Amino acid sequence: MDGIINFLKQTGVYKFFDGTSGDWRNLIMIGIACFLIFLAIKKKFEPLLLLPIAIGMLLTNLPGAEIFHEALFEDGYVHWELFAHNTPEAITAGLLDILYLGVKLGIYPCLIFIGVGAMTDFGPLLANPKSLILGAAAQIGIFATYAGAIALGFLPPEAASIGIIGGADGPTAIFVTAMLAPSLLGPIAVAAYSYMALVPVIQPPIMKALTTKKERAIVMTALRPVTKTQKILFPIVVTVFVALIVPSAVPLVGSLMFGNLLKECGVTERLSKTVQNELMNIVTIFLGISVGATATAQTFLSFKTIKIILLGVVAFGIATASGVLIAKLMNLFLPEGKKINPLIGSAGVSAVPMAARVSQKVGQEENPGNFLLMHAMGPNVAGVIGSAIAAGVLIALLG
Repeated sequence: MDGIINFLKQTGVYKFFDGTSGDWRNLIMIGIACFLIFLAIKKKFEPLLLLPIAIGMLLTNLPGAEIFHEALFEDGYVHWELFAHNTPEAITAGLLDILYLGVKLGIYPCLIFIGVGAMTDFGPLLANPKSLILGAAAQIGIFATYAGAIALGFLPPEAASIGIIGGADGPTAIFVTAMLAPSLLGPIAVAAYSYMALVPVIQPPIMKALTTKKERAIVMTALRPVTKTQKILFPIVVTVFVALIVPSAVPLVGSLMFGNLLKECGVTERLSKTVQNELMNIVTIFLGISVGATATAQTFLSFKTIKIILLGVVAFGIATASGVLIAKLMNLFLPEGKKINPLIGSAGVSAVPMAARVSQKVGQEENPGNFLLMHAMGPNVAGVIGSAIAAGVLIALLG
């Protein structure tokens, strides 16, 4: 009988009701996790990462699972002494505790950037260097939201982590938050990837509100061809330039450019395919499930989280609007026949290639013969570089 009683005390149901491993807030988090699973599977909202995040959130909130321990990473530090088994205060690390080290040490976002680089074609950017301006313009959303978060009472490192959502780049948001405000990692990761998935919903109303029918119908001429030599030199030059100006951005930008060089050099096809497929898939699983594990009931269910969600959509909206408005400004100085369709400015956010596809879709609604996809890819990939540099700037200033 004692054995049966002891077994019953080890069940999650008992631990939930005795208050040792959970309370009503855990039930809410389990419900949120199930809702995210629904969005990932049924609605196909960024399923490759949203589903692992939701599973991580589900596992960490199950009473008695002991799969993730916030104490090991309290106050933003890895408490290595608690991992040791030869000390009285040691904690037996769970699976997600071990996997989360890859996030906390900045490993997973950089590995994902290698894969992103190997899947990215910088040709449209090289063919139209003006795209860099549009990619940079979209980063205004990051710094505007940073100021707004400060005004709402967030600490500077927290405000920087919230602002980076405006870059629409999940790995970058996770990288910055893990460095500056790890306690906010759960809500920021969920917000960043949710808004990335909602690009086709959020961006079109903003784009249409800021442009006229005539502007949306502007037809852009075909891009010039880009040589293989230019494509090979580009990642090398960018890495050196960024290292000299913003060294703290090198982990992200260097990883991105390394992956791109594997793709463009023509002599590392096996490595390029590996980082695009096997490595990318494995790291995505580890990143998603460990980030989801940080969304515990105690940290996620707060008024601060609601403010983060709201500020995230503001950041995204400002980034979209900034790209469109800067494109309109550039048109004031460009001759007829060389003008930019302002819709491609919205692609300056880093959601590759979704934002570029939205520019194409909205453009074709006004002019079915207008093909903006390749033109929009220029600002789109410039936005990836821009958000990584912005992350480096914030880490250098606040880290």
